[in-house]
Amino acid sequence: MATPVIAIPASALRESGRMFALGISVFGMMFRRPFQFREFVEQFWFIASVTILPTALVSIPFGAVTSLQVGSLTQQFGAQSFTGAASVLVVIQQASPMIVALLVSGVAGSTICADIGARKIREELDAMEVLGVSPVQRLVVPRVLACVAVAFLLNGLVSVVGVGGGYFFNVLMQGGTPGAYVASFSALAQLPDIYVGEAKALLFGFVAGVVASYRGLNPKGGPKGVGDVVNQSVVITFLLLFMLNLAITAIYLQVVPPKGAER
Repeated sequence: MATPVIAIPASALRESGRMFALGISVFGMMFRRPFQFREFVEQFWFIASVTILPTALVSIPFGAVTSLQVGSLTQQFGAQSFTGAASVLVVIQQASPMIVALLVSGVAGSTICADIGARKIREELDAMEVLGVSPVQRLVVPRVLACVAVAFLLNGLVSVVGVGGGYFFNVLMQGGTPGAYVASFSALAQLPDIYVGEAKALLFGFVAGVVASYRGLNPKGGPKGVGDVVNQSVVITFLLLFMLNLAITAIYLQVVPPKGAER
C-alpha cells in the first residue's frame, strides 16, 4: 500500500519563504544606520503600556493553578517537598515565555499589523520607497525590536508574579511549608532554566513582530483586507510559537542535563 503524501500548496511555501526573508532582513538592518530610536521608544512604551497589566493579571491565576495542580499530584505520591521546584520550573521554563508571547502577539502584534496595513493601503509605503526610504528599516525594525525588548522584560515580571502566586496559594490553601517550597526549588533548579526562559521570550517577541509586520505589509482587498491580515497574523503567530516552544524544549532537555545528573 502506497504511503500517502501530504501536498503543501505552493502559495504557502512562497509566503513562508517571504516571511523568513523578511525576518533575515530585519535582523540585518538592526545593526545599520540610521536607527529610528524615537520610533523604537514610542513603540516600546505603547506595547509595554497595553501589555503590563494583562500579563500580570494572567500570570497570577496561572501560577496559582499550576501550584495547586502540582501540589495535589505530589501529595498523592508523597513528594510534597518537591512542589516548589516543579511549580517554579514549569512557570519559568514554559508558562512565562508563552504567556508573554501570546499577549505581545495578540495585543501588540495585532496593532502593529493594523497600523502597517493601513499605511500600505493608503500608499504611504509606496511613497516612502519613491523617496528612497526603506519601509522595513523605518517602520518594521523599530517595532520588532520593541516587541523583543518588551517580551524580554515582561518575562521577568511574569516569572516573579507567577512564582509568587504559586507560593502564596500553595502555602495558604494546601498547607505547604514556606521553607520547603523555596528549598526544593534551589535544590533542583539551575541557571540554564532561567536562560532558556529569557531566550524563548526574545525569540518569541522577534517572531511575533516579524509575522505581524509581514502580514501588515501584504494586505489584500482594501480596508477589509487589513482586518483579515490582522486575524491571520495572530493565528499564524500562535501556531509558530507553539511549534518553536516544542522544538526549543526538546533541544534544551537533550543538551542541558538535570541538576545532579551525571554529565
